[in-house]
Amino acid sequence: MVAEHGREPTSTREPMPELIRPMLATLGELPPPGEDDEYGYEMKWDGLRAIIYIAGGRVRVVSRNDRDVTVAYPELQALGQALGDVPAVLDGEIVACDPAGRVSFMALQPRIHVRDPAQIEQRRKRTPVTYKVFDLLHLEGHDTIGLPYTQRRELLESLRLAGPHWDTPPYTRGGGAQALAESQKQHLEGIVAKRLDSRYEPGRRSSAWIKVKHTRTQEVVIGGWTPGKGRREGTIGALLLGIPTPEGLEYVGQVGTGFTHEELDELYRMLRPLERETPPFAHPLPTRDAKDAHWVAPTLVGEVEFGEWTRDGRLRQPSWRGLRHDKSPDEVVRES
Repeated sequence: MVAEHGREPTSTREPMPELIRPMLATLGELPPPGEDDEYGYEMKWDGLRAIIYIAGGRVRVVSRNDRDVTVAYPELQALGQALGDVPAVLDGEIVACDPAGRVSFMALQPRIHVRDPAQIEQRRKRTPVTYKVFDLLHLEGHDTIGLPYTQRRELLESLRLAGPHWDTPPYTRGGGAQALAESQKQHLEGIVAKRLDSRYEPGRRSSAWIKVKHTRTQEVVIGGWTPGKGRREGTIGALLLGIPTPEGLEYVGQVGTGFTHEELDELYRMLRPLERETPPFAHPLPTRDAKDAHWVAPTLVGEVEFGEWTRDGRLRQPSWRGLRHDKSPDEVVRES
């Protein structure tokens, strides 16, 4: 019964929703000191956002762009057994660690797009994942998205979700500066500040949640590529990147570093079928960037780390972080 987890039962139970789109945070700075105690602070996990639906011991994993990715993460199936007969909808992040034991989005990359059972099993053994649970959206036939953040966290923590491939990381009330320093010590992306009184807003990018980062990252849409030279001859030299605007796909520069050989091979295989004769960008590119370019349909989303925005709206010193199979081009926005 939900009452056992701190909420009074109602006369009727609601069916588990088929789909709840994740609430999104806005990029910003730490709340001012005078408002610090109005926020809860969580680590920002560098992984794949996923909503997990659990009923009758069965687990369904859905990515941010509404794709069912259950088959890709078999180690999360035991989460259903951990909850027993308690139906729930969880929000969290699927993460993987690098050889040094640090959470790394690049380490997760080989797991994201694989669907072949033999390959999944092979990569699961090499790179296991963990689900970091940070919110509870439905519990035992009762919707919880209308509850304030603190009450959702209380209900979530009462479930005691800690296992070989899942965990409920703690949050702090206030202490934003200390949380940010701790995230840097753990080599994480940053933190998320969430208003303690905030309700869950499905599918919305809300100012009630603020992501505070140590480094700048930007989601981008791939609009083309240029051929490689030297050791990269016969494959990709650089990707041509854009961000959707009301006028169309705005060119923001190219990225040619940060790739592994495996990533370059995968990108080449994925981009060749998408080739088209005309550029997908709203305005002509500089001649040096467009030279020998192969244009593609702007359907693939990636992520880069970069130094700053130039005056003409280009990414300075971008480095590739990986494809974002969990996101669609129309979700990409410029992070100011």
